[in-house]
Amino acid sequence: MPMIDFLRIATRTGKHGVIEVYPNFIITKSKDLMIRGSDFYAIWLEERGLWSTEEQDALQLIDRELDIYANEHKQFLGDNVRVLHMWDAQSGMIDIWHKYCQRQMRDNYHTLDETLIFANTSVKKDSYASKRLPYPLEQGSIAAYDELMTTLYSPEEREKIEWAIGSIVNGDSKKIQKFLVLYGPPGSGKSTILNIIQNMFDGYWAVFDSKALGSSSNAFALEAFKSNPLIAIQHDGDLSRIEDNTRLNSLVSHETMMVNEKFRSAYASQFKCFMFLGTNKPVKITDAKSGLIRRLIDVEPSGEKIPAKKYRDLVSKVDFELGAIAWHCKEVYEKNKHRYDDYVPTRMLGASNDFYNFMLDSYYIFKKEDGISLKRAWAMYDTYNQEAKVSYPYSRRAFREELMNYFSDYKERAEDMNGERVRSYYSGFKYEKFKEFLEDPPPGVDAGNDPPASSWIELKEQHSLFNDICKDCLAQYANENGTPMQKWENVKTRLTGIDTKKLHYVKVPENHIVIDFDIPGPDGSKSFERNLEAASKWPKTYAELSKSGAGIHLHYIYTGDPAKLSRIYDENIEIKVFTGKSSLRRKLSKCNDISIANISSGLPLKGEKAMVDVKQIQNEKHLRILIKKALAKEISPYTKPSVDFIAHVMDEAYEGNVPYNVDDMRNAILGFAASSTNQAETCLKIVAKMHFKSKDDIEVPPTENGEKPIVFFDCEVFPNLLIVNWKFAKQEKVYRLVNPSPEEIESLTKYRLIGFNNRKYDNHILWGRMIGMSIEQIYALSDRIVNQHEGFFGEAYNLSYTDIYDFSSKKQSLKKFELELGIHHQELGLPWDQPVPKSLWDKVAEYCDNDVIATETLFYSKKRQADFVAREILADLAGLTVNDTTNTLTTRIIFGKEKHPRLVYTDLATGKSDAIVEVEPDILTDTNIINAFPGYEWVKGDDGQMHNMFRGTDLGKGGYVYAEPGMYTNVALLDVASLHPHSAVAMNYFGEYTKHFNDLMDVRIYVKHGEYEKAKGLFGGKLAKYLDDPQQAKALAQALKIAINSVYGLTSASFDNPFRNPKNVNNIVALRGALFMRTLQDEVQQRGFAVAHIKTDSIKIPDATPEIIAFCMDFAKKYGYTFEHEATYERMCLVNNAVYIAKYMDADQCNARYGYAPGDNAEEGGEWTATGTQFQVPYVFKTLFSKEPIEFADLCETKSVSKGAIYLDKNEDLPEGEHNYIFVGRVGQFCPIIPGAGGALLLREAGVKANGDMKYDSVTGAKDYRWLESEMVYQLRMEESIDKTYFNKEVDDAVKEISKYGDFEWFASDDSGMPPWQKPDIPWDDVQEETARNFEVR
Repeated sequence: MPMIDFLRIATRTGKHGVIEVYPNFIITKSKDLMIRGSDFYAIWLEERGLWSTEEQDALQLIDRELDIYANEHKQFLGDNVRVLHMWDAQSGMIDIWHKYCQRQMRDNYHTLDETLIFANTSVKKDSYASKRLPYPLEQGSIAAYDELMTTLYSPEEREKIEWAIGSIVNGDSKKIQKFLVLYGPPGSGKSTILNIIQNMFDGYWAVFDSKALGSSSNAFALEAFKSNPLIAIQHDGDLSRIEDNTRLNSLVSHETMMVNEKFRSAYASQFKCFMFLGTNKPVKITDAKSGLIRRLIDVEPSGEKIPAKKYRDLVSKVDFELGAIAWHCKEVYEKNKHRYDDYVPTRMLGASNDFYNFMLDSYYIFKKEDGISLKRAWAMYDTYNQEAKVSYPYSRRAFREELMNYFSDYKERAEDMNGERVRSYYSGFKYEKFKEFLEDPPPGVDAGNDPPASSWIELKEQHSLFNDICKDCLAQYANENGTPMQKWENVKTRLTGIDTKKLHYVKVPENHIVIDFDIPGPDGSKSFERNLEAASKWPKTYAELSKSGAGIHLHYIYTGDPAKLSRIYDENIEIKVFTGKSSLRRKLSKCNDISIANISSGLPLKGEKAMVDVKQIQNEKHLRILIKKALAKEISPYTKPSVDFIAHVMDEAYEGNVPYNVDDMRNAILGFAASSTNQAETCLKIVAKMHFKSKDDIEVPPTENGEKPIVFFDCEVFPNLLIVNWKFAKQEKVYRLVNPSPEEIESLTKYRLIGFNNRKYDNHILWGRMIGMSIEQIYALSDRIVNQHEGFFGEAYNLSYTDIYDFSSKKQSLKKFELELGIHHQELGLPWDQPVPKSLWDKVAEYCDNDVIATETLFYSKKRQADFVAREILADLAGLTVNDTTNTLTTRIIFGKEKHPRLVYTDLATGKSDAIVEVEPDILTDTNIINAFPGYEWVKGDDGQMHNMFRGTDLGKGGYVYAEPGMYTNVALLDVASLHPHSAVAMNYFGEYTKHFNDLMDVRIYVKHGEYEKAKGLFGGKLAKYLDDPQQAKALAQALKIAINSVYGLTSASFDNPFRNPKNVNNIVALRGALFMRTLQDEVQQRGFAVAHIKTDSIKIPDATPEIIAFCMDFAKKYGYTFEHEATYERMCLVNNAVYIAKYMDADQCNARYGYAPGDNAEEGGEWTATGTQFQVPYVFKTLFSKEPIEFADLCETKSVSKGAIYLDKNEDLPEGEHNYIFVGRVGQFCPIIPGAGGALLLREAGVKANGDMKYDSVTGAKDYRWLESEMVYQLRMEESIDKTYFNKEVDDAVKEISKYGDFEWFASDDSGMPPWQKPDIPWDDVQEETARNFEVR
């Protein structure tokens, strides 16, 4: 029987008679498994005595149960057995598990980690703890900590820190209204204590942004606290400019506050954290009467230094004193809990800048890497100047020369530290110039007084204290093979009775452990010096020289359960545990004279750091540790699963392009595989297929026309994670950079980078990392960009080759493009402001992979390629790059390098302008264009706003819109070609540059009509190369259209730009067209014709004759416009000013009527066309009009929300009032599902209820139906479960809407005869009633 209550293990006979052992999951209210939000939440791990929220732990626990079962029943199962492991994707078990968690089990969970848990805290299953601090809370030595604190802080300042830490250990910090600010210059030791606090309370702290807390405009400042941590920390904060201290006051006071999260509605929460802030800037209080000053406890470092090596030694030892430090601080706090009730801070100071300060600021980067490219150094300098507000920075040329003074070598071309070829590279950093740092000390370290290297380990030939302590332990000599001579149950001799200078074995107590240092030197052999250096960082204890004479053994008494210790501390450092029949192999030569010490913390436990996260193998060292764990049977107690695991991690490293070479471990792995009792042959075959070396370097595609390859990329940012994924164009593989180094980012920037909205986001993330920003700083930068729209780097905009979002003529999110193009769409569903567990890093990377692939697919889609070619042409005409924006390119084409062109404003009531050369319009002749519209007024209305009034009509500030809903026949659609651009030309809006703009329009018209020679004569012949090929000419026309259309937006923009005239408050470019269309409306109606619809630049005239069409065209010319007869509709039903359905008149009928066929009629005569959502719905359009077959895509609905997120509530089988909310995201594609088929309610976030719970409302158009994501419906072949009544209702509504205005049966038929309202034989009302009775949607 398995140890877990939701699992039964079953067997079945598979192919070729193979017996398959597999997991069978039980539907039950489990006490071992928690489900939350229809997905895995946590599992109880009996061995750890804790719950785990890492799904990987659940999978490995199940696998272990399978292996135990298979091993225990092997005599019944035989040799032809296959265990279907969870880690094996080919087995299919992982899919069954996800179905079990997500679709078959109901929510069943309890909130975890509401109490601080130490290693010696008694924990039960119902304690609901998922984490345990890896050390006990107990009294002990704090020698290293005491020496650090005594040096870095005075007794008074130290007490403040320990009082604060003690309040957390005690539990009172949740109600104490104080926060701690460690204030001092860089390198004074602030981060030392903050790092200790983080190590003490690992898992219980979060990072925050102090600047955001003090800002009055940052609505999302509290997002960092939503996980309600016990401790909030910021190492390098800034409270020097508090605009509003209300939020900070309330947070420190633990008051209930409203929290705003991005894409979520506000909710109330009471935070319980104690805040620690390190800062170089003084905290400034804006309101002297506020309570903030009473809540702040300031701590100032002493300024004393510790020699560098001594510092590192002390810091490494502090990890072994954490439990004793916590105990000590708790005593400090409990001695005087009200010590700082009336405390008022009294000290705060500040800092300065110049080129030398830039070097100081960047010292650690230069020192660590000992070399840097000019490109990256300049980026760092540019950023420093912006942040420090340097008034007169060096030019790039001067910077290049000055930087040479700080490096010993400079080369035009060189290899950087990663072997990458770079240009302009500095190496040999002259760190001796910086007396402030000298030998690269960390914070709080003074390398200037570093004493000679020393160690507490003094090994010599002397009496062994171990021999005294373990004298009564069983012991025996080794045989000639180096193994024990006999079984331990037969041994009677004691240690005191043998010669310990000979090779022997000792059966030590189980809590006696040995740390075995076996570190090699440069030549590959064991290095005594390196082992001594590493061992000296550990707490003082008894030590011996190993049998080889180069290794070191440290002996400790472990106060915890030694069976739970991992056998691997680090590469080449092993923890030897002597449980069961294992014994200590020993040959005494040299030792020290220190007694064996106790140790309680600082050692890794089995399963710690994920029961091994194989999906994030970071480097060769990590891979080696995993292999060693498997060889030590820490992954599985059996050989075959361990070999499988080794093969799996090697595959992960190989496919993940991790550089490694573990060929030296081949023999050890072969020997391990051969030791399998029953499956040695199988294990050896697996080893034969292992990849012991990584792949070759990334294969870079060849350059095209001397240009670097195109790379598509995307970034994901979290507080602890930066993922940059990328791929070469038209290659399958996506490469992943997980928390990449600055050098890796710099290497990426040598390619032509293409992203989506990267100019406004991803470029700046790359730039920040390239200049050395930490992952925490990158997260803060991301937060500023997203929430405050600031933090952009000027140079970063041009880091990329181009930005798809910027050049796309259609502006929408990448997710919507994915749905339109049928690309796999997925939402990550992880809070971006919370650290991501390592077990989920692969999930984030997969999500990023998907976006990279989608970005490339979008770039090469037909419409976006047309947009990009247009961008290339505009860039060529402007003499700029494809990375420059459309607005920038258009501005350069029209105005050249003139930044402040003189624009012309025209009074459209009189036609008079403020142009230098006035041209009086003459409305009685055809020689001058009319700009006067007598009767026009710019007046203030009753609402207090200004309005454009003309002939009793409010024209608004955009285009004029007019509609007479109804059913019409023979409707002529006349469209003004480029209405707004021609308005600008008619008014000479751009002054002396109007001709440039007019030339753009003329070229487009010439190309449209095939008059290429005329077009070649404009723009100094620059266009000629695009006009010899019809396809290129078409691309040129598209480019010019984009440029021309962008101009109107700039003339009416609220932001300052060269096209915006400050006088133009009434938007005269759009207004002139509106005045013309309103004037034309009267003219047409006065001639006895109806006007059915006017939409900005078009007019629809029912029963139009050739004469009225000719009148409109002639009338337009007087105002500088050209009407195009775009189409004639045989019939049209207009239901409002934006929605209509119409059928094009047959081309032959048009020729008979006008002597020509308008463009749309020539191409689509007899076809239907819909404008507006109601009739454009594919199911409605195909069912009622086009009669095309219905496809699956027609049964899908795209739904989106502008705020919050969409959820599916799978509550169909739940009791009344219960819910199962599944996160979807802000956009998704869904199918309506019939009742009983597993559909869910489609909801959106709609605020917070009085009790603090989230409130949900139906997504628009989704009420009264159940839904599933279309991708799931398609994959599960659930087409028969789609609820057609949803679409049939849309059809019914469309019929009902059209029937308001006429006979639907006639309107939708192919009958081209007289409309029913013109027939004399039947009353019109009867026709409508008959239609309503008889129509039935099929």
